[in-house]
Amino acid sequence: MKLYADLPGRRLAQMLADLGILAWAVVWVWVGRRVHDVTMALAEPGRRLEGAGAGFREKLNAAGDGVDDLPLLDDRVAGPFRSAAGAGTDIERAGADLVTAVERFALLIGWTTALVPILVVLLWWAIARGRFVHRASAAQRFIDADDDLDLFALRAMANQPMASLAKVSSDPSGAWRRGDRETIRALALLELRDSGLRPPRAA
Repeated sequence: MKLYADLPGRRLAQMLADLGILAWAVVWVWVGRRVHDVTMALAEPGRRLEGAGAGFREKLNAAGDGVDDLPLLDDRVAGPFRSAAGAGTDIERAGADLVTAVERFALLIGWTTALVPILVVLLWWAIARGRFVHRASAAQRFIDADDDLDLFALRAMANQPMASLAKVSSDPSGAWRRGDRETIRALALLELRDSGLRPPRAA
């Protein structure tokens, strides 16, 4: 499997693209984290409500416990205090539910913010790199000697733009049929360049 091109310029571009993908992912993970943290600020009212409910419940329970020890009153005075403390429990639960909802939303929006741009660019990168690896690996198996350039010259005439072929020869197909090695090598170089491969040394 051929992961990188033989040509120095293209190999450098591929390596820079790989590093760019890594940097892109790091940046968007940071952005997603920031979005999560900013969204979590919405949970502050819920925390205050939760704390207020807990404080209200504890104070009323403490008041109930305080009057419970009074002689002759039994639970007649303490009971209403403890019943009212249930409202504090409801407030505390409502605050906790709000905090939980904000936490889930912050997690969702944070991951979405980070993953969507990462996956879009990663998919494009994976397709481009996969196409190169497949093409270069397949081509590498056919280029052992100078004689193998005939195949790549033929592919160049089928795949390369007419303007590129005209720069090589005014009659590339005729030169190929005549076995013009210089023209064949020039045509093959066009195709090999697209595959990121170096040609074999001329005999």
